[in-house]
This record gives sequence, structure tokens and C-alpha cells, in this order.
Amino acid sequence: MTHSIPFSTDHPADFFAQFAAAPAVFALRSADKAAEPYVSKTTNLRKRLQRLLAPPESQSKRLNLRERTVTIEYSLTGSDFESVLLLYQTLRQAFPDTYQKRLRLRPAPVVRLNLQNEYPRAYVTTRIGKITGRSLYYGPFRSRAVADKFLNDSLDLFKMRRCTFDLNPDPSFPGCVYSEMKMCLAPCFKGCTDEAYATEVSRVREYFDSGGRSLLRELETERERLSGELDFEAAASQHAKVAKIKAILSVCDDICGRLDRLDAVIIQPSVEEKSVALFHFHGGELSGPVSLTMKEEVEQSADLQQEIDQMPAEKAQEPAAPSRTEAVTTQTMESQIRAVIESLVSGGSHSAQRFSEELAILKRWYYRSHKVGEIFFANDRGELPMRRIARGAMRVYRGEKEASSTPAKESQPTEINEPQ
Repeated sequence: MTHSIPFSTDHPADFFAQFAAAPAVFALRSADKAAEPYVSKTTNLRKRLQRLLAPPESQSKRLNLRERTVTIEYSLTGSDFESVLLLYQTLRQAFPDTYQKRLRLRPAPVVRLNLQNEYPRAYVTTRIGKITGRSLYYGPFRSRAVADKFLNDSLDLFKMRRCTFDLNPDPSFPGCVYSEMKMCLAPCFKGCTDEAYATEVSRVREYFDSGGRSLLRELETERERLSGELDFEAAASQHAKVAKIKAILSVCDDICGRLDRLDAVIIQPSVEEKSVALFHFHGGELSGPVSLTMKEEVEQSADLQQEIDQMPAEKAQEPAAPSRTEAVTTQTMESQIRAVIESLVSGGSHSAQRFSEELAILKRWYYRSHKVGEIFFANDRGELPMRRIARGAMRVYRGEKEASSTPAKESQPTEINEPQ
């Protein structure tokens, strides 16, 4: 916490005026060092402290900690995203055995491609191991139901096994319904060579790694070949398969991908004036916030807008005139943003549990129907869209919304509820 203020029942009536009526995370501590602190977040620190520490009303059953508190610790925050992250970090330190229950933090559902098994398979799980291990993880998905449907529909396109037990290939084994329906290569009874099964697993991995584009390219190429040979019936069949794959992939939002490659910048309002806050999810860690100063860019934008306003009416209405303000502003911000992001590069020292928890926090915010802030993802080459990030920072600073649609609301209810 950035502030620590002593408290006693003898404080004057205007004691609470020193606290900002702004979002914050706070802790109330008693004189007994062994006693548990009261830790929470709020959208109005002054009002919340008055409710907890002001003289109680007669016969009121509302929680009051006036007689037990000797120290108030708090940190102001610029957004609910920052509040949740700081609350998580504070509770994790104060209550190492119960912080998950206190936060109602549910792990995000992901698809695991278990490559440690001699005969790999894929399945949905909420338990994530080391992202630098042999197994690969894909997600996070909006819900377990969405993840299950995506995986089942995707595996219908391949012949990789779906059984859950360890295989000891035996030619006398009868197989299962998938082998009977020719939907599995049946390594359980040596229905294929180990090399053939490894090739199929590689196709599945490439499908997941590319977000389905590898199989789409394969089918589209075959469709064009058949069409060129005037085999329109077969080409139509390939076209139907392409449409089916696109429908399967439609449940995957921008955040869904290979987790060890997840590289995202989150922009939030900042507690500091004329600034926005940047967070970076990279290398399995969620780091930040770091403030990005917008003062110079805003003043420059205002000067350019004033210049445009002074132009003749017919010239100022030209499409190129308004865009000049944004172009110059974003160009001057890109190097500053790059430096801030570089300062947020993680050390990759977090445990798998910490990664899973921070991913759950990010996923919870991402799937809110009315969330504040924006998020930007790196492309397949690991490059972040600096110009788009600069424009997003300006929108967040101005309180504007991005033009594109946001993800649908998560099916689960809000997991942190607290009085204001």
C-alpha cells in the first residue's frame, strides 16, 4: 500500500475529509499483530471508510471496525481492473491459504494438448502446468461449455484419439466407437503405425497453433484444385468443410490462442492526472501498472485542432484535416509506448499457479459486457500494434469507446461483490 495513516477514536469529525472519494484498495489493521486485517476494494474510499470507522448508529447491525482499527493503509487506483489486480496481490500476501476463496477466483478453462504421453491427446482443463513444458495450452475460453464444444467439433476434423487412459497397444483390443466410425487411427490396437499417429498429432498441433488457419489453407487449396479440374461436386464438398471450420473457429475470441505466446497490452485509466495506465501480459506474467503521460500529446493535439479550427470552412471540412491531428499525435507517442512496454517485460519467474490466477483475472475482465479500457494482442510474429495502442491510449484517456464490438457477457455471474 502506498499510504499508511494512524487511526483512533479520538480523531476529529473531519478526519475522513483527507481521503479521496475515489477507487482504492485498503486494509484496516488492529493493534494485535496476529489479528487478520480487513482488506477490500471500493469505488469511493472516503464513503467506505466512514461506513466502517465512523461512530455506529444506535442498534445498527452494519459492520463497524472503529474500536479495532489503529492503522489505515490504502492505494488509490485508476480502474476496477487495477483494483482487482491489487486486491489479488494484497490478499495473496495477507491470506496465502484462503485468498482464492476470498476472491472467488475461478480458473479459466483451456484446452491442453498433452504431448508428454506417448500417444498424445487433447482435453479441456482448468489446471495449467508449466507453460514452458512439453504440453501446450490454448485459451482462455469464455466458459467450460464453449471450450468443450470447440474441442469436440475440432477433433471431428482429425483422427487423434479421445480416450482418457494410457495406451498399451494390443492387436486383440476391440477398439471403441470412434475407431469403428473411422474417426480415430486406433493406436490402441495398432490400427496405424506410430509414425502415422505422430503425423496426425502434428496436424492437430498446427491447427491449434494457427487458430485453424493451417487446415483452412489446406482445404481451400484442395477446393481450388478441384474447381480448376471442373470437379464442382467435390469442390462444393470442400467448400462445405471450409464453412464448417469457420463456424467452429467463431467461438474463439481474440484472447484465445496458445498461452505461452500470449502477449497483450491492457490500457486503463490512471490514478495520475493526464495519464493512462499500461499493463503487460507476457511470459506468463501480468505486470504493471506503469503510467503513460498524455499531457504533451494532448496539448499538441489541441494546438493542431486549433489550427484546423482557424482554417477556412471549406478547407477544414476536408477529410485529411481532422486525421492530421490523430496522425501526428500517435506518431509522437509510439516510441514512448515502446519504452513503457519494454519496462514491463516479465522475468518469467512466476509459478504455474500464479500464471493461472492472473490469466483468470484477465479473462474475467475481458469477457465483461461493460468493461473500461482496451486490450491489444501481438501478431503471429510477436509484434505489438504500436500505432493502434497509441490510438487506444488516446481513446481511454478521453473516455471514448473503441468502434469494434466487445465480447459477449460471460455466462457466469460477477465473482466479486462488495458494498460501495
